[in-house]
Amino acid sequence: MRKFDTKVQHLKYKVLREVARLAWNDTLLENILDIPRSIVPGKIPTMRCCVYKERAILAERVKLAMGGNSGNPNVIEVIDIACDGCPAAGYEVTDSCRGCLAHRCEDVCKRGAITFDHNHVAHIDKTKCVECGQCAKVCPYFAIVNRKRPCQVACKVKAISINDENAASIDNSKCTACGACVYQCPFGAISEKSFILNVVDLIKKSEQGSKYKVYAVVAPSIASQFSYAKLGQVISGLKEMGFHTVVEAALGADMVALKEAKELAEKGFLTSSCCPAFVAYIKSAFPELAAHISHNLSPMAEISKYIKETDPTARTVFIGPCTAKKAEWQLEEVRPYVDAVLTFEELQALFDSREIDITGLPEDVLDNASCYGRIFARSGGLSEAVAQALREQGLEDFALKAVTCDGIEACRMALLKKSKNALDGNFIEGMACIGGCIGGAGCLTHGEKNWAGIDRYGREALEKKITDSVSVIK
Repeated sequence: MRKFDTKVQHLKYKVLREVARLAWNDTLLENILDIPRSIVPGKIPTMRCCVYKERAILAERVKLAMGGNSGNPNVIEVIDIACDGCPAAGYEVTDSCRGCLAHRCEDVCKRGAITFDHNHVAHIDKTKCVECGQCAKVCPYFAIVNRKRPCQVACKVKAISINDENAASIDNSKCTACGACVYQCPFGAISEKSFILNVVDLIKKSEQGSKYKVYAVVAPSIASQFSYAKLGQVISGLKEMGFHTVVEAALGADMVALKEAKELAEKGFLTSSCCPAFVAYIKSAFPELAAHISHNLSPMAEISKYIKETDPTARTVFIGPCTAKKAEWQLEEVRPYVDAVLTFEELQALFDSREIDITGLPEDVLDNASCYGRIFARSGGLSEAVAQALREQGLEDFALKAVTCDGIEACRMALLKKSKNALDGNFIEGMACIGGCIGGAGCLTHGEKNWAGIDRYGREALEKKITDSVSVIK
């Protein structure tokens, strides 16, 4: 068994692996109903009240692995029947209630939502409660608590609410597709759509004589993943699977750094365009600042555009840690350049669906980008790259004052200050995930060790200057 952070990740991986395995063999539709039974054989449930519900939920996971609900534009979806393990959200009275005579909670409630039983113990009428929290503030025993589900706690943009069926509901107008809820849900009731079948189809057609070549564009955060093997073996595994060429998205980051530094010097203020969840958040929560978003494509789109301009037969698949990249891929300005998006979780499933043991492969070389392009993967890396790009382009006279935002809450504070003309900075580097891309929901593993791995990967780059890296492709 491969190493994942959680058993939920491993369960999702098993479904993806089986879907891909059947797709390689052209037997997906004939055997799709067998996947839940193969994962949960017999009549003894391992996760739910009964094996039949368990298989029903797995069938929904299979649908997501095959692309999900086409009628829902969001790449993040809720599996309603799996979302029943969390307690009801909102304010609740706990056993700490002493049945006191003061009844301050009742006095402060303007909705009449609090009543008492014969023991003077408080109860909250959920149909009247507006969750103002005043009762909790005045309780001398702290007996009233606000219970929030893990998905609600994880979602810092407040896109998740609880519907009438007591299941999570996502407001697509607020959701940035960052996937924080996906990673934090302990029941795996929220997941992202997978486009793994698109990738299998691309590779199969290229192997069957189609005139196009499939390029794998790998995010620099790959250096912190697949800890059981060497990076060169991962690259060999991609080629073994059928990819014609493997290219670093970090080369696109080098290209973006040069363009973004120049744009910043011309305009005087800019917000970064590399993190799609950050860009989506600006457009939904701070639309008045949308004009300040860098007009450059993200590294994924920039390098994919270059590949297709250089090789008209190319088809590009981005592989990274980010669920929001799946949403970015759907954008009109990106779709012509990127043909599919995979996460590292899905890549692991693809390897195993073809029984490719990367630990037994020789090491291939991946050396397309500079150290600055590679450190885009962690928080602060983009700002360092822009500072370097200003120097290399003779724009040192522009005094860069970067505001590095590690996580969407830090992004919100910086944007709020800017909206009130109180921000001490002229460049906002926004990363929706804590730590940057190394904290993405599609990572195999998360943690501080990934930060050191990215810096080491950056130092190993052959090109130490951004212009040297980009000059090779001109």
